[in-house]
Amino acid sequence: MPGWHEATEELRDAGKIRMVGIIQEQHPDRAALFMQWKEMGWPLLVDSYNLLEVPYVPITLAIDERGIVRRQLRAIRDGQVIDDAFLEEAFAPAVPPGARARQADAASTPTASASPATTRPDLAALRAVAVREDTPDAWRDYGNAVAVWGGEDRLERAIEAFGAVVREEPEDGWALFRLGVALRARYDSEARGPDDFRNAVSNWSAALAIDPNQYIWRRRIQQYGPRLDKPYPFYDWVPVAREEVRARGQDPVPLIVEPRGSEFAEPAREFVTAGADALEPDPRGRVLRDDGDFITAEVVAVPPTVAPGEVARFHVTLRPILEKLAHWNNEVDETVIWVDPPRGWEVEAPLLSHPLPPNEVVSQETRIIEVEVKAPRLTFSGPARIPAYALYYVCEDVNGICMYRRQDLVLSVRVERDR
Repeated sequence: MPGWHEATEELRDAGKIRMVGIIQEQHPDRAALFMQWKEMGWPLLVDSYNLLEVPYVPITLAIDERGIVRRQLRAIRDGQVIDDAFLEEAFAPAVPPGARARQADAASTPTASASPATTRPDLAALRAVAVREDTPDAWRDYGNAVAVWGGEDRLERAIEAFGAVVREEPEDGWALFRLGVALRARYDSEARGPDDFRNAVSNWSAALAIDPNQYIWRRRIQQYGPRLDKPYPFYDWVPVAREEVRARGQDPVPLIVEPRGSEFAEPAREFVTAGADALEPDPRGRVLRDDGDFITAEVVAVPPTVAPGEVARFHVTLRPILEKLAHWNNEVDETVIWVDPPRGWEVEAPLLSHPLPPNEVVSQETRIIEVEVKAPRLTFSGPARIPAYALYYVCEDVNGICMYRRQDLVLSVRVERDR
C-alpha cells in the first residue's frame, strides 16, 4: 500500500482520483495503526469475512464515478499507475442487458438514479426465512448480511448462520472460513468461548484443505502457525510503528488484541532445537496439582493436523479465574511449562517461561506460552498426545493463601500420512 500511496499522491492532490482500501484483516485495528504509521489518510473498508471472495491480495481496481470497475491495475510502471485514457474519459452509465428499452423512460424520470442505492437489509426478515426454510442458501444469505450489518450480537448470529451452513454442506469452504473468522473474533472479545480459538483454526484448516489455492485462508493459519510455514513475520512492525507515531507527538491507534509469539516470529528454514540440557523442574511430580481451581489452561495446536515430519505450534494459554479472585504471585519465579515429547518427537525447547510483569507484586493477566513440536517420520496416522505441565505461583482471593502449583497438560495434534 505505501507504494501505491506515494505513486498516486499527485493525482489525489489534483482531485483526479480518490483512494479507498478494502482489507481482509482478522484484526482491522492493526491495519488502522499501519495506516497511521505510514501517514496514509484514505479510508479503509473492512472485509474480514472476505465477502468479496478475492483469492489473493493485493488487487488494485480503477472504478469510475458511477462505481463501475473499469481497470484492474497490475503494477506501478515508471511512476504511472493509471492510464490517462481512464482519467480523461467520461464513462457512459452501464446499461444492463435487456434494459435498453426502458432507458428512455428511466432517463426522463426525475427520481431516476445512475446506480442503485445501497440499503440496509432486514436482518430479522432474513433470519426468519433461514429458520423457516432451514436451507444452506437461506442461512448463507443471513450470515453474509449479519456479518456486515449486524449489531452487538453479530458474532453470535454469524456463528449460528455459518454453523448451520457447514452442518448441511461440510465442503463449503467459504462457510468454513467465515465461521472461523466469527469464532476467532468472539475469542478476542469478552464473550469468549473456551474452544473458540481451537474451533476457528479447525474451520480454517478444513476450508484450506478443500481449496488450497486460497491465499487469505492460508495466511490466517500461518499467522498463528509454526515458523517453517511462515512467509514473513506478520506484525514485527508494530513496536516500530508505535515508536515513530509517538515521536511525531501522536497517540498510536490502540489495539484490541496485542500481537504475540507466532505473530512476531521470523520464518525458519529448518527446525532447530535448544535447551536439551535443561533440568526438569518437577521430575517426580511432587508439586501439588491445580486441577483448574485457580488457573484455567487452554492448549491449541496450529495447524491441528500435520503430516509425519511436520511441525505444529502449540499455544498454551493460562488465565486466572477472576470469579475466585485468583491472581499471580510475582514475587518469586516465572511461570514455566515443561514439555516431555514421546520418543521420535522433537521440541524446540523442553523448558519455556513467561516473564513476570515488571513492578507488579500481583497481577491477573493472561499468560501465553508458545512451543513448536515436530512429529517423527512415522508411518501411522491418528491422534498424538504429548505430555507437558505448567508450574506457577498463584494466590486465592485478595488476601488469601499463595501457593506453588502444577497443572498437567496434553498437547494434542493429529498426524495424517496423506494430508
